[in-house]
Amino acid sequence: MPRVSRDVVFVDGVRTPFGKAGSMYAETRADDLVVSCIRELVRRHPELPLDRVDEVAIAATTQTGDQGLTLGRTTALLAGLPRSVPGYAIDRMCAGAMTAVTNVASGIAFGAYDVAIAGGVEHMTHHPMGFDADVNPRFVAERLVDPSALVMGATAENIHDRYPAITRERSDAYAALSQQRVGRAYEDGIIQESLVGVALRSAELGWGLASADEPPRPGTTREALATLRTPFRPHGRVTAGNAAGLNDGATACLVAAEDVAGELGLPAAMRLVSYAFAGVDPEVMGVGPVPSTEKALAKAGLAIADIGAIEINEAFAVQVLAFLDHFGVDAEDPRVNPYGGAIALGHPLASSGVRLMIHLARAFRDHPEVRYGITTMCIGLGMGGTVVWENPAYTGGVAA
Repeated sequence: MPRVSRDVVFVDGVRTPFGKAGSMYAETRADDLVVSCIRELVRRHPELPLDRVDEVAIAATTQTGDQGLTLGRTTALLAGLPRSVPGYAIDRMCAGAMTAVTNVASGIAFGAYDVAIAGGVEHMTHHPMGFDADVNPRFVAERLVDPSALVMGATAENIHDRYPAITRERSDAYAALSQQRVGRAYEDGIIQESLVGVALRSAELGWGLASADEPPRPGTTREALATLRTPFRPHGRVTAGNAAGLNDGATACLVAAEDVAGELGLPAAMRLVSYAFAGVDPEVMGVGPVPSTEKALAKAGLAIADIGAIEINEAFAVQVLAFLDHFGVDAEDPRVNPYGGAIALGHPLASSGVRLMIHLARAFRDHPEVRYGITTMCIGLGMGGTVVWENPAYTGGVAA
């Protein structure tokens, strides 16, 4: 009989530097970005026999072209994993990599797998969001959703309408804070530790190396953000400065049964406690993390007061603020995105879930007095996803 209900751990995660759409990765394939991540995971963990990898789950929102053809399997082969290692592709829009992790973690807990690789990629240069999608006209014709639900920036403006206390000034202040935190994290060498360099080739410039994120704008101020236009609505509140950009990038991580990780000598950076996904009105998709977090906390028997570290994806500042206001958490609370977030770093859709996990694992390492943390994000078409994690290095409330 297979073992069931085993503890599952996040071993390690890596990512490519995130690029701006149309820029440094314009002539790099999406699947090769994933391959770079898988190879780096393998390089960092020589203690892992490659034939012990039971599954490779890779997400992409637009599954066509160089993001198509069953990414998990194709990237496993391209990365040099044994041909015995299977793989598959996943799509849950922005929460693709998060879903890849929860899927393989469920398989591990059930006993179907011992070790798996999960991650995601989005090459928005090659595949702009929604490009060539054939949206069923009944959504609008039969008034199943508000037309604004199909434009993510418009859904963020809708959240501003629903919560007038979240002003543009508050959103700009949060966006400037994200930039400042990323700047400090770069200065402290925190961001760089999870990055894998990617060789670049340009017909115009020749060969190069991507070694740092392209989107951050050091020195961004609230005053500068206040001058930006509002592309989704005249006199609106959502701008390019208080929202994540259009980006290219990939992530990958190792997930394992805790007992197997111990057997193989793999480190346990985080232990999975619970997870949940929830749906909301598509036209205010950014509030999705509220019910998904409530659901995940209830499953874990925890309250928001028990959570000492919060990694929330910054698709839009207003979406983060709606979450924080709901749970009574201050925007400058040091528990929240201490190393910055997607407004500064970028948000290559399906890859971002693992980027959140990488940051949370680092926060656990920095704060052994913190026992529980969450990774959470909003998801296009009206969803939210949340994973609750436990710090294996927890010291019982006393900092090491």
